[in-house]
Amino acid sequence: MTDITMIRSAAARLRGHARRTPLLSSPFLDEIAGRRVFVKPECLQHTGSFKYRGARSAVSALDPDARARGVIAFSSGNHAQGVALAAREHGVPSVIIMPSDSPRMKIDNTRALGAEVVLYDRDTEDRDAIGARLAGERGLTLIKPYDEPQVIAGQGTTGLEIAEDANALGVTQADVLACCGGGGLTSGIALALEADAPGLRARPCEPQGFDDVTRSLVSGKIERNARLSGSLCDAIVTPQPGDITFPIMTRLCGPGLVVSDDECLHAMALAWSRLKVVAEPGGAAALAAALFHVDQIEGDAVFATISGGNVDAGVFQTALTRFA
Repeated sequence: MTDITMIRSAAARLRGHARRTPLLSSPFLDEIAGRRVFVKPECLQHTGSFKYRGARSAVSALDPDARARGVIAFSSGNHAQGVALAAREHGVPSVIIMPSDSPRMKIDNTRALGAEVVLYDRDTEDRDAIGARLAGERGLTLIKPYDEPQVIAGQGTTGLEIAEDANALGVTQADVLACCGGGGLTSGIALALEADAPGLRARPCEPQGFDDVTRSLVSGKIERNARLSGSLCDAIVTPQPGDITFPIMTRLCGPGLVVSDDECLHAMALAWSRLKVVAEPGGAAALAAALFHVDQIEGDAVFATISGGNVDAGVFQTALTRFA
């Protein structure tokens, strides 16, 4: 299972490859939130999201013989691009199984990064069966998007950086809000904070109607979402928390925060106007919680991740037009 030693080892392997993203702030955002807001813009990471950290960590940790045979992943977007780039950097093959209705930009970007993209019909085909067949035929290693120890370790390097920067700022007590799907980023950050900044508490942020982690933390058992589509925050919509990530979040995380699509669009517009960064809707969930759910947050400072910035132009234009 993932622990702080694995996260530190992942950080060493990522050094010189992953970007060390800064903390950004704006007095305008502080005024809205009624406290200091520090934003971790993983939208500036390679491939436009934090997913590169976990993908690079997992690929670099493989046995050399297994890595040489290649890797396979299931994804409709950010994880796909992260694995494709990590594989290309190691000079090994990658196969990414993507729904045929994925945004064309994400399919094209994944191919441009050197991956073989295999498209499937969500309604009539079984991606797991396709993946199992290809992995068996070619000896490929599956890189899961969140429920994989080395992926969690890579995402945890985000938390190491937050802890270091918080210490430099003199912030010893605060909530750290993470955009949360299956919980890889949230649980990785939580483990890093436990070791390096125990006064900081990770909290998952999810879209309304897809708050499986928030509900699971309340009930104490894994809860599923009733549906898997219908939110602008598609990047963080998953069926349920991971079997590996959920126990970590149960032990270390504070209560979840749930935001609306409109709040995410508003946060996207504010991230652009005040920080000059581009966020996708799911990537803006934590900032939306920091700005619009202030009564659910304690302390005079809050940290928020922007987990990704791979947004279609039309959605981004909607955010800017509606909340200009």
